[in-house]
Amino acid sequence: MSARFTVLASGSAGNASLLQVGDFGLLIDFGLGSRTLGKRLAARGFSWHSVSAVLLTHTHSDHWNETSLAMIANHGAPVYCHDDHAEELAVVSSGFARAHEAGRIHRYVPGQWQVVGPGLRVLPIDVSHDCDATCGFRIEGPEGLFGASWAIGYIADLGTWNPELALAFADVDLLALEFNHDETMQRTSGRPRMLIDRVLGDYGHLSNRQAKAFVHACREASALQCLRYLVTLHRSQQCNTSELVQEAAREIIGEACIEIIQAEQHEPTRTLVIGQTLFEAPAYQRTSRRTRAVTNGFFDEKT
Repeated sequence: MSARFTVLASGSAGNASLLQVGDFGLLIDFGLGSRTLGKRLAARGFSWHSVSAVLLTHTHSDHWNETSLAMIANHGAPVYCHDDHAEELAVVSSGFARAHEAGRIHRYVPGQWQVVGPGLRVLPIDVSHDCDATCGFRIEGPEGLFGASWAIGYIADLGTWNPELALAFADVDLLALEFNHDETMQRTSGRPRMLIDRVLGDYGHLSNRQAKAFVHACREASALQCLRYLVTLHRSQQCNTSELVQEAAREIIGEACIEIIQAEQHEPTRTLVIGQTLFEAPAYQRTSRRTRAVTNGFFDEKT
């Protein structure tokens, strides 16, 4: 079964994406107000009724919103989050409290696969960011004859990466990754020194240069070379440009048949379709997709 992926908003003013598999919709973050998020969904032919479950990366205010959480609670959609997220939101959010009382809060554990919908499983992976319990996600579709029918990687906020993280995002069909800033623009931005140091630090945000190196490492670790879409996330409005992001992404992609999609703050991307049937798949993809589980920082291959 194929999947449809849409970034509804990406940036410091709010983040949200929708992964649609059949009639099941997985909302990744909900950092916009409910009315705005509803309009973004409608712009791509969806609605709040399309949201079957919700996945939260972390609790910075551009990744969750109280009015949207209240809407999620009203619709009865389950929310998947980390224990730390649950503890924090229980104190500050009435919408979270209502969802919790209804038994709609589910806690994921980094490194452990979580089934969130029919044939849809998520692997939360710890990433380096200055918010307790920040996760990226490897999301895989239904199992077929040759393993998972498709896989996507989603990492919105991180300050640095290592080879193990790149290995966890090998062999994906779509990689949504932060290309936050140009380092020179950041250093000469005139921003407060504390903010510059935060963004450039290991718990801040990924630069174009760092993101480019990460994509290269993911491709080097991949056996199937099935990456079709590179979606660039969380571009700084002050310290980056679309042209610089495109240049960095194109440099690492080279002549490969990979489409670069730049996610923006104020309008959704077009909806991207991933996943092909066996008879549609190129011969090089007709091998078992390697999926990886993470345990205590180590990656164990599963077939």
